[in-house]
Amino acid sequence: MRLTESVFETSRPSDLAQKAVRGGAVTFVVQGGKFVLQTGTTIVLARIISPSDFGLIGMVAVVVGFAQTFKDAGLSNATIQRAVVSRDQVDTLFWFNVLFSMALAVAVMLSAPLVADFYGRPELTGITVALSLSILASGISVQHDALLRRYMQFTSIGITQILSQTAYLAVAVCMALLGYGYWAIVGGTLAAAVAGSALTFYYCPIPPRRPRRVSGVVEMLKFGGQLSSFEFVNYFTRNMDNVLVGRFLGADALGLYSRAYQLFLLPITQIRTPILQVAMPLLSSMADQRERLRRNYIDVVSLTALLTVPIALYCFVEADFLVRVLLGPTWLGSVATFRILSLVGLIQPSASTVGIVMQVCGRADRQFKFGLVTAVFVVAAFSVGLRFGIEGVATGYVIASYVLTIPMLEYGFRDTAIRVRDYFTAVLPSLGFGVLSGLGLFTALHVLASQALWLHASAGLGFFALYGFLALQVSSIRALAARMLRSWRTDPEPQSNVAD
Repeated sequence: MRLTESVFETSRPSDLAQKAVRGGAVTFVVQGGKFVLQTGTTIVLARIISPSDFGLIGMVAVVVGFAQTFKDAGLSNATIQRAVVSRDQVDTLFWFNVLFSMALAVAVMLSAPLVADFYGRPELTGITVALSLSILASGISVQHDALLRRYMQFTSIGITQILSQTAYLAVAVCMALLGYGYWAIVGGTLAAAVAGSALTFYYCPIPPRRPRRVSGVVEMLKFGGQLSSFEFVNYFTRNMDNVLVGRFLGADALGLYSRAYQLFLLPITQIRTPILQVAMPLLSSMADQRERLRRNYIDVVSLTALLTVPIALYCFVEADFLVRVLLGPTWLGSVATFRILSLVGLIQPSASTVGIVMQVCGRADRQFKFGLVTAVFVVAAFSVGLRFGIEGVATGYVIASYVLTIPMLEYGFRDTAIRVRDYFTAVLPSLGFGVLSGLGLFTALHVLASQALWLHASAGLGFFALYGFLALQVSSIRALAARMLRSWRTDPEPQSNVAD
């Protein structure tokens, strides 16, 4: 289905609950496909490209990823969050995003020699210049993607994501097999960015018009600026570990650390991303209905914890096996780091949803202020842990994340109907049953003491089966499943804002 210009003549869809559940289901399927593609790409590339080459990309990724964070200037969420959005507003924001993306790409190109000098690796100059082009390639489609999300066109979004990931896989693996080393990752990144924007324009073929002075744009720019300020601080915080490891421990250590982090983050992201993508437009539509927002937010947290907690615990128990099978023996030095980082997954994916509450309530400024506090604690933890190697950096991150959780929830929920106890009421059942199932998995593996693939696979299936059985004994989880099932079975109303 493709959006047409009629979206600007209608309000949000009236069947948001049904579209949210259906869109969530589609997005989960898409994320499953992306997980298979990304895992396959990781497995193949890890056996062809050296840890040092991955480390070089990791050094540049800090700079390029930082610029990528700013390419939308927070304006995609401004388009999604706003109660009513006009064609003139979107046209104006489109050109703002294009110019901003061009400026960022040029800035990254100019910084290339500085990046190479900072790390003492001259090859980083070419890598930085090449990857800067991905900023412009993906930045031109920001507003069109925001419209697809606002009107919950998750099938179109899903196809775009799958095909762009396929482009990355095809180009990266082919170049790696031809011996291009780190350039294989560069080529795959550029291919994915171009394919993603091209497909976004296909599914949202609304031609941009010249920008106009129109009411509401200033408020959207202000909201976007506050959100971008938070993204700036958040990106700085989340990537300072890579900067410190790369600068003081070297490319090999950064390669091990970044692969451990990505291997852990990959399955968690496949769960969290679709939930957040659906939750943002859904909760934005009820920002002025306090109790309804509270109930739906609790559902979002419950679902997030229910699906991410068992993955984190499974990664913790089976860290050695997963690294050995997925990455190969060359990467066994990342096992301890991978196991430590998995502890973050017990609570951070669900706790991070507080950011949605602040955004839908129009308090992106509050999100930015707490981001500043978070930056101080997390960077300090990275710095202290650095003396103990990559395991120390990972441990510092875990400790800082847990210390900051309750203050973040208290501050984020202020002046809303949501309370910290609501969050823990939603999360604790998943944590309890996850720990019980994890103990069962650990005991079984310890007693059997075998490296056989079939045994580990069977134990893993048993772990998830036990977790699912225990979770379904909780009435609130059964009720959540029943509500989702009812919404799925309800036929949506016909929509006039899409075309075949």
